[in-house]
Amino acid sequence: MAETPQGGTANASRRDAQGTRLRLLDAASELFAERGYERATVRDIASRAGANQALLFRYFGSKKALFGEVMARGGHEQLRSTPAERLFEVALRGMLAGGGTEGADRSLEVCLRSIGGSDEIAEALRGLGEDYAEVLATLSESETGDLRADLALSWLLGIGLMRVVVGKEPLASADPDTVCALVAGPLGHLLESLPKGGPADGDSGGIPG
Repeated sequence: MAETPQGGTANASRRDAQGTRLRLLDAASELFAERGYERATVRDIASRAGANQALLFRYFGSKKALFGEVMARGGHEQLRSTPAERLFEVALRGMLAGGGTEGADRSLEVCLRSIGGSDEIAEALRGLGEDYAEVLATLSESETGDLRADLALSWLLGIGLMRVVVGKEPLASADPDTVCALVAGPLGHLLESLPKGGPADGDSGGIPG
């Protein structure tokens, strides 16, 4: 059945609104990762998305709600779709790639740059960290499995902090495969149920000399 002019206009309007919403989410994800929650302004997010600030508030209600959607789309989707044994590697590679890989999840970068924000934001970040640790804890049958998961998460975030936020060399410019290979062995001792090849997927699992 052919669309009526009114129906066609309504569908086009919905598609345009959906496209604008996605652009705002993408822009917010980039700016939160680059600057953190506090320093990423609504004006700059809207400008990068090529949209009006009023549309941001229309679609999301507030900057805080937009932040929540960015985290839900990124970190929570990563948790939902990534097997437990690959979570550390996927999250690590995402941070090592930073903004250089189109479509890369930058949720942990957002976490690192947003630490110290408002109580509500700190609570959201703490909740995401607990979710990551809960998944990582399934990779250990030890009585200290929860502690091992927290240590693994701390290592992950520490690597991200030194590379992404501090920019400490040589880590800041190190090859992601090399970093993953060096991390693989110790991580396998910490989380015993990881594949023996470690987080670097076999082909890069050898530790460089």
